[in-house]
Amino acid sequence: MVEFGGWEMPVQYSSVIQEHETTRNAVGITDVSHMGRLIFEGPKACEFLDSVLSRNIAAIKPGQIRYSLLTNERGGIVDDLLVGLVTKDRGSPYYFVVVNASNREKDLAVFRTFLATSSGVTMKDLTSDWAMIAIQGPMSTELLQPFLNTDLSTIKYYNGTETTFKSGNRWGLVTRTGYTGEDGFELCVDSYLAEQVAQELFKAGEPFGVKPTGLGARDTLRLEAALPLYGHEMNDDINPFEVGIAYALHLDGPDFPGRDALKRIKDEPLQKVRIGLEMLEKRPAREGSEIFVDDRKVGWVTSGTLGPTLQKPIAMGYVPPEFSQPGQSLSVDIRGKKSPATVVPLPFYKRS
Repeated sequence: MVEFGGWEMPVQYSSVIQEHETTRNAVGITDVSHMGRLIFEGPKACEFLDSVLSRNIAAIKPGQIRYSLLTNERGGIVDDLLVGLVTKDRGSPYYFVVVNASNREKDLAVFRTFLATSSGVTMKDLTSDWAMIAIQGPMSTELLQPFLNTDLSTIKYYNGTETTFKSGNRWGLVTRTGYTGEDGFELCVDSYLAEQVAQELFKAGEPFGVKPTGLGARDTLRLEAALPLYGHEMNDDINPFEVGIAYALHLDGPDFPGRDALKRIKDEPLQKVRIGLEMLEKRPAREGSEIFVDDRKVGWVTSGTLGPTLQKPIAMGYVPPEFSQPGQSLSVDIRGKKSPATVVPLPFYKRS
């Protein structure tokens, strides 16, 4: 167990490689309740979120979920998050926002600043009221479907809905989302039901070989899929164009923090870009390792590991655009020794 974003989190239950392979081949289950969960309601909720987030919130249809950003006035990334419009059996729909655990308090402060001068919208922080369980892997539908009244085959990728359990008077919010590179779901339930629901899932998953998955495997899974992680590939001083996530920007719509700066950045040459690296020796590069062209330092590694699926050391990092093309030869300083590496296309792994 380690401290992570103010929570105690498991690094591993069995082994990182076993948990990684189980998720790739069957189903892995992770407690992701550390992620912040917020709800925005009211007739002006859409207008409010459009003034704070980078995505075109007004274009989100009921049931849809979109990847979006909180940016600062310089265009740097304050946080990356998911925002969805959820319908319910009774009453008006609401916006469901999931933020990073380590940024929750920072994000709440931003939202509250804007709420102070807004009307027609309310925010609820349900992080402690709801638990969130990630069910990820190619057999996730087979595992989860028997528990829910909702036909999971009707939920498209990056969509979700409120649901009910087939047994007991239990409610849930199920979304077809995740950060592993696999198909799967994230299930919200009332926090007091979390242990019960998890145990039921593990029991039903025994024929699938389901395993609980810790932070270690979550990191190797998302890195193979080249999914950027806040605090590694993203921070307040890195902009979305450098990360390669400009699709999360709506620069021609309502104003939001940093929009004007991002419009300028869009038309300027980039100083650095995110790349994928394949190490040519067995030693993996680690976060903070320096990247070289000959004897010239040109960038740094943001994440690195041995990819269990790929059976080779991989990494992501930043270099100037002129050194970012696939096939470019680089070297990485690993404990004082320069190890050869090659720029490769992202993602490293993509499910069939």
